[in-house]
This record gives sequence, structure tokens and C-alpha cells, in this order.
Amino acid sequence: MYVNAVPGLPEIDAGDDLAALIEEHGDVHDGDVLCVASTVVSKAEGRAYALDDFPPSPRAREIAARLEEVTGDEKDPRFAQAVLEESMELAIEAPFLLTETRFGHVGVNAGIDRSNTGGADLLLLPERPSESAERIREGIDADVAVVVTDTCGRPFRHGQRGVAIGWAGISASRDWRGETDRDGHELAVTVESVVDELASAANLVTGEGDGGDPVVVVRDWAFGDHDGSDNLFRELDGDFVRQALREWEFDR
Repeated sequence: MYVNAVPGLPEIDAGDDLAALIEEHGDVHDGDVLCVASTVVSKAEGRAYALDDFPPSPRAREIAARLEEVTGDEKDPRFAQAVLEESMELAIEAPFLLTETRFGHVGVNAGIDRSNTGGADLLLLPERPSESAERIREGIDADVAVVVTDTCGRPFRHGQRGVAIGWAGISASRDWRGETDRDGHELAVTVESVVDELASAANLVTGEGDGGDPVVVVRDWAFGDHDGSDNLFRELDGDFVRQALREWEFDR
């Protein structure tokens, strides 16, 4: 499998045609998977904002004050307001904000970036990342799949890794249930999140900080003859961790 960053992409501004820029700077073939960092998708879609665009509500002030109390760090209630406006639910309110975004992704601070923002205070995630992925895919002359990626942490582990927040032209997962392992045992529960795995592979070569490349081409990888599903984000009735968090409160 070939995983390589597209070099030389310029700084992305609102209104830029990402698909055209990818084709101009990259070598894109039929069957490729394009992994595109959410930061450049957000910039192209005008999702950069100033903190003053989010006048804080009493709820945001309350959240910021609580976070300041438990962490000892100054917290801006305007940032808390931005998180509230981008979230369906706050799963954790202290010692940090763990939220469900409006498209189903659960992460810290609704995925709002304060780095690599292109000079703005805040860079919000794309509103509907799978629709963003489809627009990029439609703009590419080759027959490709597109995965919009982000980085976030994981429970029980240190560090961040790449995850998919949107996709088009590919199923989110492939289903191995009913197939057999090397010993002939039937697989009963294995459903592989391929878009997350592709996002993580891409993150290995995109880099971080000021030297990153936001688009990666994955080539010579095949989904295979498996059933696929677009179920990626757990529904609440099957998400026992999130159910437990609803009953938990940080005590300090």
C-alpha cells in the first residue's frame, strides 16, 4: 500500500476549491483514497472565527468559571460559548469539555482548533463533514474515495491519533462477521472501522505543527469483498461509556 502526502499545497482560504488544488499538486488515480485534514476543509468552508463572534451566555460563563476553578488556568467564556454552539451534548463539563458534535463525533471542545487557524482565533470543524467529503470527491476527475480526518485522544491511552469524521465513496466499516480466522473459527463480532484506520495511516505522513501536509493519497488498498456499513458513531442506547458519564460528576 502506498501512503504519501500531497506536497506544495498553498495556505487554504475561504472559498478555495480544494479538489482543484489537490489535482493541481497531487498525482491522483482511479481507486485512490484521499485523506483530507479537517483544518483545510474548514478553512475552505469559511469556518474560521474570532472569539468575539461568540458573546458568552450565562451558561458559558458558568462553565468557564468551573473549569478555571478546577484547573487553575484562566478560561475564556467566549470559547466555552463556541463549544456550546457546536455541541449537541456535554458529556463531561470538568476538568475539560467532552462533547458530542452536531454530526455525531465525540471529542474534546467540539473539535475546535486554536492552532493552524490561518490567523483566526478559532477554527471550527466542518458542519457536515461527509457532505464536504462528497463535494471534494465530485470535484476530482478520477474515481476516488475521500475521508475527512481529524486528530483526537482516546480513553485509556496517552497521545492523539487520526480519526475519520466524514467520508464519501467508501463505507465506514467492513464487516468480517461470518468469515473465519486461520483456525477455522467463525468471526462473530469483528467489524473493522476502515475509515479510522485510513485516517490514522494518513496521520503518520501528514505531520504535525508547522510542517504538516494536509492531504494524503492512499493507493493500492482495496476494501475487498465484504459487507460495508456507514455506522461509525455509536448511538446512545449502545454507548455504555457515555451512559455512565451522564451519571458521573467531577468532584474536586
